[in-house]
Amino acid sequence: MDVKTTFLNGVVDQEVYIEQPSGFPIHESESHVCRLKKALYGLKQAPSAWYACIDCFLKILGFVKNNADSNLYFKVLDGFPVILILYVDNLFLTGNEKLIAGCTKELSKEFEMKGIGLMHYFLGLEVWQRDGEIFLNEGKYTVEILKRFGMLDCKSMATPMNSNMKLLCHDTLEPFDPTVYK
Repeated sequence: MDVKTTFLNGVVDQEVYIEQPSGFPIHESESHVCRLKKALYGLKQAPSAWYACIDCFLKILGFVKNNADSNLYFKVLDGFPVILILYVDNLFLTGNEKLIAGCTKELSKEFEMKGIGLMHYFLGLEVWQRDGEIFLNEGKYTVEILKRFGMLDCKSMATPMNSNMKLLCHDTLEPFDPTVYK
């Protein structure tokens, strides 16, 4: 989901004044300034005001903020998890489709949003999805880095990890060695 006019959703908790916008001065009161009640794009307090606003609303919806990553929220309903990742003005939801639809509906009531479909590219990570499978790849990002440093023609090395390893769902609760995946 893409939140429209993201930073305008944040309420400024300090007294902030701006000059009258060019093209919109009140000619009798040119020395007057405007007091902001809402955040504006470009205002240094805008991102923190937006994050405070969305954080409060997500907690009202029953989401819990992850301790390790403050942009990751989750909640569990009837044994099914819903995970939400917040990245500036984008919200990524994953989990049960019915629960995602309910969360999307609630979020859209509070904030003007539009759906942007399945994730395809995020922070340098390519994402392909099909029934029951998700494939992640950093090929495009790697090529961009190699171009930036003039190393497109460098000698490549094989990865030290088994590139054909398939990670499958394991239904038993047997202990496993986490170092295998590190």
